[in-house]
Amino acid sequence: MRKRSLPLAILKAFGVLAIAAWSILPIALIVMSSFKSDRDIFSLTSRFSFTPTLANYELLWSRWGDFFHGLWNSFLVTSGATVLAVAVSLLAGFAYSRHASRGLQASAFFLIFIRLIPPIVITLPLFPVVNWLGLNDTHLILIVLYATFFVSLGTIVMRTFIDQIPRELDEAAMIDGASQFQIIRRVIFPLAAQGMLAVAVFVIVYAWNEFLFAFIFTTTKAKTAPLVVAEMIGAVEGVEWGVLFAASAVQLLPVLAFVILMQKHLVAGLTAGAVKG
Repeated sequence: MRKRSLPLAILKAFGVLAIAAWSILPIALIVMSSFKSDRDIFSLTSRFSFTPTLANYELLWSRWGDFFHGLWNSFLVTSGATVLAVAVSLLAGFAYSRHASRGLQASAFFLIFIRLIPPIVITLPLFPVVNWLGLNDTHLILIVLYATFFVSLGTIVMRTFIDQIPRELDEAAMIDGASQFQIIRRVIFPLAAQGMLAVAVFVIVYAWNEFLFAFIFTTTKAKTAPLVVAEMIGAVEGVEWGVLFAASAVQLLPVLAFVILMQKHLVAGLTAGAVKG
């Protein structure tokens, strides 16, 4: 048995290392390249042995001030979309969990269906409506779109978490005279906090990196960081690869750090409802 288990353990270890390398290597290359000169970035001899420099970050600060404004816009939009999506998903998840009916069950399948529609299919007919409402190039339109796009998934996740909360707690609160809103605030909210954090992680990762909606519905005022990075690639004077990698590293690190800190809740969201009883 030990002879058989040793090759299996080695194979598992190799698989884990391969997956880790596949995930970490691109991030490491981006960060390393941000500290290289343009000459060293594409040099095979300087791939791992090079003299670090902060020149790319200095150029990013001096020449691409729009990028940091875009980061602020990304922060505002991501924060607003997360709060809105989590709040709506909590209320909708409570309704689906506690008030089951054929109509709600049918609408649950509809939520899953619309989540499968490509975003570009939605953006084209929405553009004239958004333009008529005067919401183009505003934070509000991105907040609403990002939250709406993830409410369907968030609702399913929250329903799964709320299903695990005993209904007897709701009934006890109702006997004490609590309203539906008080039940949500005092009973469901504390016990479903892990599910809310899981939904928040999904929304933050999506909203922070989203490009299509921002590209179509913004121009200058609400332009997010991914749009500025795209402008760096299409610059008329040529691509400054070191500055581009520096911008990518700056944009990547905050959300990467957040996901690492919240990985426990992210796993909980992915595995919610996998084990029953």
